[in-house]
Amino acid sequence: MTRQRRVLLEILDQSDAHLDARTLCERAQKKIDIDRATVYRTLELLKQKGLIDELDLMHLHGEMHYFEARTGSEHFHLACYGCGKITEVEDGMFERLKKHVALHEGFKVQTARLEIGGYCRACTAQHKKKSRV
Repeated sequence: MTRQRRVLLEILDQSDAHLDARTLCERAQKKIDIDRATVYRTLELLKQKGLIDELDLMHLHGEMHYFEARTGSEHFHLACYGCGKITEVEDGMFERLKKHVALHEGFKVQTARLEIGGYCRACTAQHKKKSRV
C-alpha cells in the first residue's frame, strides 16, 4: 500500500460526501505531493481491488463520476436533481430484492447498485412554496 493509495483511501473513508476525482485530487494535494494522473490511475487500481466504488449518480452535474470507500454495508443512493444532494439509504428492502432475484432468477448476485433520481424533501418544499406565489 503506497502512501498515495493510503491517502486517497483515508480521504474517501473520512468524507461525509461522495467525491469526484477533481475534488479528491485537490484534497490529496493538500496532504501529499500527487498529480492528477496518479490520482486517476490509483482510483482505477483501488476499484479493481474492490476497495472503492465508482458511481455515476444519475449523471448529476453532467458526466461526473463520484467515488466512495467500499464499506461492506449495502445501500442505495438518492440523487436530488435540484440541489445535487446525494443520500445513502440502507434498507432491508434492498437486501430482499437481491435475495428475490437470486432465488427466482437463479442469479448469483455479486454486485447490486440502485440509484433513484428526483427531488429531495427541501427542494420539493421550496418548489411548492414558489408555485403558491
